[in-house]
Amino acid sequence: MLYICIPTYNEGPTVGVLLWRIRRVFQDYSREYEIIVYDDGSTDGTRETVEPYAEVIPLTVLRGDQRKGFGFAIDKLVREVSRRTRYARRDALIMMQADFTDQPEHIPELVKRFEGGADIVAAKQEMTEAPAPVQRLRRFADWIQRAGLPKTDGDPFTTYRLYRISVLREMLKVLGDKPVVTSSGWAANAELLLKARRFARRLETVDLAPRYDVRTRETRVRPFADALNLFRFSRRARLLAAAAKGAG
Repeated sequence: MLYICIPTYNEGPTVGVLLWRIRRVFQDYSREYEIIVYDDGSTDGTRETVEPYAEVIPLTVLRGDQRKGFGFAIDKLVREVSRRTRYARRDALIMMQADFTDQPEHIPELVKRFEGGADIVAAKQEMTEAPAPVQRLRRFADWIQRAGLPKTDGDPFTTYRLYRISVLREMLKVLGDKPVVTSSGWAANAELLLKARRFARRLETVDLAPRYDVRTRETRVRPFADALNLFRFSRRARLLAAAAKGAG
């Protein structure tokens, strides 16, 4: 089973079309799948847009009444999938954005590496066509990574990744009731990767070009505020890396 997990906040104009594109991918790609959308307190009718799709595709919509942020959405999705899976070693979670940046047509490329034995498959995404705020944050992020973040295979900041669910379950056993991630934005993506890789035997990367030209809204990236979040996270990341090294 492939669980396609989509955190959303006010993505009404795009998320319905995204679900339909995912459905089309699996019409030609014979795999059992389920889509789980977490709606983080949207106020634009995202939930009302999504729910009718449950009649034609395998879809579950989880809803928070108040916006609690991207990191909280990740926590909810990871725990829900870990609870649902029946075959944790054979099943996978794929995290992707709802704004068309991550392309559903790339899902088979992620799964190919998973079926080849990878426990985590991380997208490596070039930012040359990204909006100016995203490119600015990328420059900050690259500097922070060189200066303070532990070395990782692949891009630690992208959302688009596949995780073997047995890896996430092992991570959750250690975390217990503690949040899966305590960061927000790109830092949340990096935190999840660093925590999960401790339990992964093999991590692979794949070049998958993001799309910024088909989004219907402006980017929510705030270069300076998000860079500050990354800097704060980098100070904690050394502890995560030390824990992973000690476990190895």
